[in-house]
Amino acid sequence: MSENKFLPICKKDMEERGWEQLDFVYISGDAYVDHPSFGHAIITRLLEAHGFKVGIIAQPDWKDKNSITILGEPRLGFLVSAGNMDSMVNHYSVSKKHRRTDAYTPGGVMGKRPDYAAVVYSNLIRQVYKKTPIILGGIEASLRRLAHYDYWSDKLKRSILLDSGADLISYGMGEHSIIEIAEALDSGIAVSDITFIAGTVYKTKSLDSVYDAEILPGYEDMKQDKLEYARSFYTQYCNTDPFAGKRLVEPYNDHLYVVQNPPALPLSEGEMDDVYGLPYMRTYHPSYEKDGGVPAISEVKFSLISNRGCFGGCSFCALTFHQGRIMQVRSHESLLDEAKMITQEKDFKGYIHDVGGPTANFRQPSCEKQLTRGVCKNRQCLFPKPCPNLKVDHRDYIKLLKELRDIPKVKKVFIRSGIRFDYVVADKSDAFLEELCRYHVSGQLKVAPEHVSDDVLTLMGKPENSVYQEFVKKYNKMNQKIHKDQYLVPYLMSSHPGSRMKDAVELAEHIRDLGYMPEQVQDFYPTPSTISTCMYYTGVDPRTMQPVYVPKNPHEKAMQRALIQYRDPKNYDLVMEALKKAHRMDLVGFDKHCLIRPRKFEGRSQQKVPGQKTQNQKFSGKPGRNDRGKNKNEHSRRNTVQSDRQNSRQNTGTDRSRQKKKSIRNVHKKK
Repeated sequence: MSENKFLPICKKDMEERGWEQLDFVYISGDAYVDHPSFGHAIITRLLEAHGFKVGIIAQPDWKDKNSITILGEPRLGFLVSAGNMDSMVNHYSVSKKHRRTDAYTPGGVMGKRPDYAAVVYSNLIRQVYKKTPIILGGIEASLRRLAHYDYWSDKLKRSILLDSGADLISYGMGEHSIIEIAEALDSGIAVSDITFIAGTVYKTKSLDSVYDAEILPGYEDMKQDKLEYARSFYTQYCNTDPFAGKRLVEPYNDHLYVVQNPPALPLSEGEMDDVYGLPYMRTYHPSYEKDGGVPAISEVKFSLISNRGCFGGCSFCALTFHQGRIMQVRSHESLLDEAKMITQEKDFKGYIHDVGGPTANFRQPSCEKQLTRGVCKNRQCLFPKPCPNLKVDHRDYIKLLKELRDIPKVKKVFIRSGIRFDYVVADKSDAFLEELCRYHVSGQLKVAPEHVSDDVLTLMGKPENSVYQEFVKKYNKMNQKIHKDQYLVPYLMSSHPGSRMKDAVELAEHIRDLGYMPEQVQDFYPTPSTISTCMYYTGVDPRTMQPVYVPKNPHEKAMQRALIQYRDPKNYDLVMEALKKAHRMDLVGFDKHCLIRPRKFEGRSQQKVPGQKTQNQKFSGKPGRNDRGKNKNEHSRRNTVQSDRQNSRQNTGTDRSRQKKKSIRNVHKKK
């Protein structure tokens, strides 16, 4: 047993354990971090707990096929993942400019993994090992498991299973399916015959043994007709539930089919506890110490993952496709045990940074029927209005937070995961809101209204603006009650499908009325397997098949973004052009309702208006106060989504202006 040791990364490690051959070799696009926030750590530790010998090759040199041979040929197969993020999101911003840092690489160095990493690693393996089973996993493979729109190449791509040459995809979080795959291979079943495991995707030349399946539009038909892809996508979206989801078949040329089995069942509370109770080292491999470690660990080292899944249903989020809508939670005992372990870390300062998941304040299924009959196919729990069957109850979360606060050495417990403000508003009790404001916010609470135009919010799958305004009132009233000077920092998104210039102007007017300029603005990023990305590619809402306006022109997108930050002097020309285009020149002038002044007064218009607060002053109440201890909301975007903001923050550097920016477009031109 390898308790309290890192898993082998070289032959010497294998020899120390007395192992001649591994059962599985895990290839990862991330550096090796043995912490439950990293997918490779969970899967490898889980296999180890079931008696399998597992080694890890982290970030192999994709230009050298020998880099994947350092642990030898595994007895049962290779497990391949691009890492915690899609490799293209990891590499490129929404404007397709190359990022400068990679938080999942030692020293934050960019360039240690290839574009489309899962495909490249699999093809690398096939150059050396022709018949060894290859199983894909992780978010990149999971969200590209069937035909999908690829923003970076602007094409509809085939299932990643075909482009990679792999044998299977274990999609979703993968704990159930990977153990079943391992046991099937260990029993002598050929990988080509493993067609019966929930949560997997396989390819076949015959449908004779495929039963109860729904046939999707063929890949060639979808390439010719975007509406066919929209129909296919919505069918997939309606079959993401493990209880009610059907088996899906996607036809390709030459009598080839890609078959997606229904999703794996969600983990029970006991299974969640077991997964997070495995003997993780909780840090990066010591071989990275010389490079300064792996930056991503700092975000999660003193955080607790309380739950998985999300029934929020935001259109731009891929969680429905990856973790599903059914909540999976850990017990209080499991979380308290991990929290006590965290307090023993030598660099623990008394602060637990987060207790949450995709959505922090979801700790139970949205209704009673979900755990037996699954989620509704054509209805959302919170959108457009809370479902009558929605169970709104924060009591369990309140109790958990109190128990964590009472642990010796814990000074404060923050909530940095996303808070669903509409769920808070739907709660008839204000007990959670009071608990949140009194104990778990430090000056600022970051929330995600995303927009103020109800037309745009509807396409986003978000509640009406009036719901957010009600939350703002409740939040401010609560802080007055407990005598705290705390503020809200809203995350906003520009250029989402459906956002016309008039909607962007409406958002700018809202920001004007708030009296501050947001520092964090996210352009919509079309990542694989989201409703919003389907809208972006097809020009229709797949739920209704109605046309949707899509801002794609880079200049128009720049104008929409500039409107949100209209006070920035460098945005003046873009804002002026946008106001002309929207026929809103009434917002150019000297009245307090105007956004900018006429050109000859431009310099003066950008000076600080007496009484107007900057963002830091507005929210912290103190000029120049730093960001230490503020609430953060990185995880609420998840696997997908979340990622661009997190990396954008890490991509600021003093040498930015001296470096020539690379873009994916330029790279492709050179090829």
